[in-house]
Amino acid sequence: MQIRDRIQDFRRVLARDLQPNPRNWRTHPAPQQDALRGILAEVGYAGALLAREVAGGGLQLVDGHLRAETTPDQLVPVLVLDVSEAEANKLLAFYDPLSSLAGRDEELARQLAAEVETSCPVLQELLQSLRGDQAADAHAAESDDALAASYQLVVQCADEAQQRELFERLSAEGLSCKVLTM
Repeated sequence: MQIRDRIQDFRRVLARDLQPNPRNWRTHPAPQQDALRGILAEVGYAGALLAREVAGGGLQLVDGHLRAETTPDQLVPVLVLDVSEAEANKLLAFYDPLSSLAGRDEELARQLAAEVETSCPVLQELLQSLRGDQAADAHAAESDDALAASYQLVVQCADEAQQRELFERLSAEGLSCKVLTM
Protein backbone atom coordinates (compact mmCIF):
# COMPACT_ATOMS: atom_id res chain seq x y z
CA MET A 1 0.00 0.00 0.00
CA GLN A 2 1.34 3.40 -1.00
CA ILE A 3 0.56 6.06 1.64
CA ARG A 4 0.73 9.73 0.67
CA ASP A 5 2.62 12.25 2.81
CA ARG A 6 0.17 15.16 3.10
CA ILE A 7 2.47 17.42 5.10
CA GLN A 8 3.26 20.32 2.82
CA ASP A 9 5.12 22.63 5.19
CA PHE A 10 6.10 23.32 8.80
CA ARG A 11 5.60 26.84 10.13
CA ARG A 12 5.57 28.72 13.39
CA VAL A 13 2.44 30.85 13.43
CA LEU A 14 0.93 33.24 15.95
CA ALA A 15 -1.90 31.11 17.36
CA ARG A 16 -4.50 33.89 17.14
CA ASP A 17 -3.91 34.06 13.37
CA LEU A 18 -5.11 30.48 12.88
CA GLN A 19 -8.73 30.22 11.80
CA PRO A 20 -10.86 27.79 13.80
CA ASN A 21 -12.57 25.18 11.71
CA PRO A 22 -16.34 25.81 11.73
CA ARG A 23 -16.91 22.04 11.61
CA ASN A 24 -14.86 21.31 14.73
CA TRP A 25 -17.21 19.18 16.83
CA ARG A 26 -14.99 18.79 19.90
CA THR A 27 -15.78 20.68 23.09
CA HIS A 28 -13.25 21.37 25.79
CA PRO A 29 -14.54 21.26 29.38
CA ALA A 30 -12.74 23.18 32.12
CA PRO A 31 -10.80 20.14 33.47
CA GLN A 32 -9.34 19.49 30.02
CA GLN A 33 -8.42 23.16 29.64
CA ASP A 34 -6.74 23.10 33.07
CA ALA A 35 -4.85 19.90 32.22
CA LEU A 36 -3.64 21.35 28.94
CA ARG A 37 -2.45 24.54 30.66
CA GLY A 38 -0.67 22.32 33.21
CA ILE A 39 1.21 20.22 30.66
CA LEU A 40 2.06 23.27 28.54
CA ALA A 41 3.45 25.02 31.65
CA GLU A 42 5.48 21.98 32.73
CA VAL A 43 6.71 20.72 29.35
CA GLY A 44 5.69 23.16 26.62
CA TYR A 45 4.66 22.47 23.05
CA ALA A 46 5.71 18.96 22.02
CA GLY A 47 3.41 18.46 19.05
CA ALA A 48 2.35 20.49 16.06
CA LEU A 49 -1.12 21.77 15.31
CA LEU A 50 -2.60 20.70 11.96
CA ALA A 51 -3.93 23.26 9.50
CA ARG A 52 -4.68 23.68 5.81
CA GLU A 53 -4.39 26.71 3.58
CA VAL A 54 -7.68 28.34 2.64
CA ALA A 55 -8.61 31.04 0.13
CA GLY A 56 -6.78 34.26 0.84
CA GLY A 57 -3.72 32.45 2.19
CA GLY A 58 -4.97 31.97 5.74
CA LEU A 59 -4.54 28.77 7.74
CA GLN A 60 -7.61 26.91 9.02
CA LEU A 61 -7.15 24.46 11.88
CA VAL A 62 -7.81 20.78 11.42
CA ASP A 63 -6.49 19.78 14.86
CA GLY A 64 -5.25 21.84 17.80
CA HIS A 65 -8.12 24.22 18.49
CA LEU A 66 -7.74 24.15 22.28
CA ARG A 67 -3.98 24.66 22.11
CA ALA A 68 -4.44 27.66 19.82
CA GLU A 69 -7.16 29.12 22.07
CA THR A 70 -5.06 28.55 25.19
CA THR A 71 -1.96 30.32 23.85
CA PRO A 72 -3.24 33.01 21.43
CA ASP A 73 -0.14 35.21 21.77
CA GLN A 74 2.33 32.35 21.26
CA LEU A 75 4.10 31.29 18.10
CA VAL A 76 2.94 27.69 17.76
CA PRO A 77 4.27 24.83 15.61
CA VAL A 78 1.95 24.08 12.70
CA LEU A 79 2.06 21.33 10.10
CA VAL A 80 0.43 22.71 6.96
CA LEU A 81 -1.41 19.92 5.19
CA ASP A 82 -2.11 19.59 1.50
CA VAL A 83 -5.72 18.44 1.97
CA SER A 84 -9.03 19.48 0.48
CA GLU A 85 -11.96 20.63 2.60
CA ALA A 86 -13.51 17.16 2.28
CA GLU A 87 -10.27 15.52 3.45
CA ALA A 88 -10.01 18.01 6.34
CA ASN A 89 -13.56 17.06 7.32
CA LYS A 90 -12.57 13.40 7.25
CA LEU A 91 -9.62 14.13 9.55
CA LEU A 92 -11.91 16.13 11.87
CA ALA A 93 -14.33 13.22 12.01
CA PHE A 94 -11.76 10.48 12.70
CA TYR A 95 -8.53 11.94 14.15
CA ASP A 96 -9.56 12.00 17.83
CA PRO A 97 -11.88 8.96 17.73
CA LEU A 98 -9.05 6.83 16.35
CA SER A 99 -7.03 7.62 19.49
CA SER A 100 -9.90 6.48 21.69
CA LEU A 101 -9.81 3.04 20.04
CA ALA A 102 -6.38 2.33 21.51
CA GLY A 103 -6.13 -0.40 24.12
CA ARG A 104 -4.45 -0.08 27.49
CA ASP A 105 -1.69 -2.10 29.14
CA GLU A 106 -2.60 -1.59 32.81
CA GLU A 107 0.80 -2.61 34.18
CA LEU A 108 2.73 -0.31 31.85
CA ALA A 109 0.27 2.51 32.63
CA ARG A 110 0.88 2.05 36.38
CA GLN A 111 4.66 1.93 35.89
CA LEU A 112 4.67 5.07 33.77
CA ALA A 113 2.40 6.94 36.18
CA ALA A 114 4.66 5.96 39.10
CA GLU A 115 7.64 7.58 37.36
CA VAL A 116 5.95 10.85 36.36
CA GLU A 117 5.87 13.83 38.70
CA THR A 118 3.73 16.94 38.35
CA SER A 119 2.80 19.88 40.52
CA CYS A 120 -0.45 20.50 38.62
CA PRO A 121 -3.49 19.21 40.59
CA VAL A 122 -5.46 18.33 37.45
CA LEU A 123 -2.53 16.37 36.04
CA GLN A 124 -2.11 14.64 39.42
CA GLU A 125 -5.74 13.45 39.12
CA LEU A 126 -5.01 12.12 35.64
CA LEU A 127 -1.99 10.26 37.02
CA GLN A 128 -4.17 8.71 39.75
CA SER A 129 -6.51 7.48 37.05
CA LEU A 130 -3.61 6.21 34.95
CA ARG A 131 -2.12 4.19 37.79
CA GLY A 132 -5.44 2.96 39.20
CA ASP A 133 -4.45 4.53 42.53
CA GLN A 134 -5.71 2.14 45.23
CA ALA A 135 -4.81 4.64 47.96
CA ALA A 136 -7.11 7.23 46.41
CA ASP A 137 -9.81 4.59 45.95
CA ALA A 138 -9.46 3.44 49.59
CA HIS A 139 -9.73 7.03 50.83
CA ALA A 140 -12.80 7.57 48.69
CA ALA A 141 -14.34 4.36 50.03
CA GLU A 142 -13.73 5.52 53.62
CA SER A 143 -15.42 8.81 52.81
CA ASP A 144 -18.35 6.96 51.28
CA ASP A 145 -18.69 4.74 54.37
CA ALA A 146 -18.87 7.83 56.56
CA LEU A 147 -21.96 9.10 54.75
CA ALA A 148 -25.30 8.18 56.31
CA ALA A 149 -26.98 8.09 52.90
CA SER A 150 -25.24 7.81 49.57
CA TYR A 151 -27.02 8.18 46.27
CA GLN A 152 -25.01 6.81 43.38
CA LEU A 153 -25.45 6.26 39.70
CA VAL A 154 -23.48 3.93 37.43
CA VAL A 155 -23.41 4.90 33.76
CA GLN A 156 -22.17 2.45 31.14
CA CYS A 157 -20.07 4.24 28.52
CA ALA A 158 -19.28 3.07 25.01
CA ASP A 159 -15.53 3.51 25.50
CA GLU A 160 -12.80 5.16 27.59
CA ALA A 161 -13.06 8.45 25.68
CA GLN A 162 -16.77 8.76 26.44
CA GLN A 163 -16.10 7.83 30.08
CA ARG A 164 -13.43 10.54 30.33
CA GLU A 165 -15.66 13.17 28.67
CA LEU A 166 -18.58 12.36 30.96
CA PHE A 167 -16.35 12.36 34.06
CA GLU A 168 -14.86 15.74 33.13
CA ARG A 169 -18.25 17.28 32.32
CA LEU A 170 -19.91 16.09 35.54
CA SER A 171 -16.87 17.01 37.65
CA ALA A 172 -16.91 20.49 36.09
CA GLU A 173 -20.56 20.75 37.18
CA GLY A 174 -19.44 20.16 40.76
CA LEU A 175 -20.53 16.54 41.14
CA SER A 176 -18.33 14.11 43.06
CA CYS A 177 -17.39 11.43 40.52
CA LYS A 178 -15.29 8.28 40.47
CA VAL A 179 -14.00 6.43 37.44
CA LEU A 180 -14.73 2.71 37.50
CA THR A 181 -13.69 0.09 34.97
CA MET A 182 -15.65 -3.13 35.29
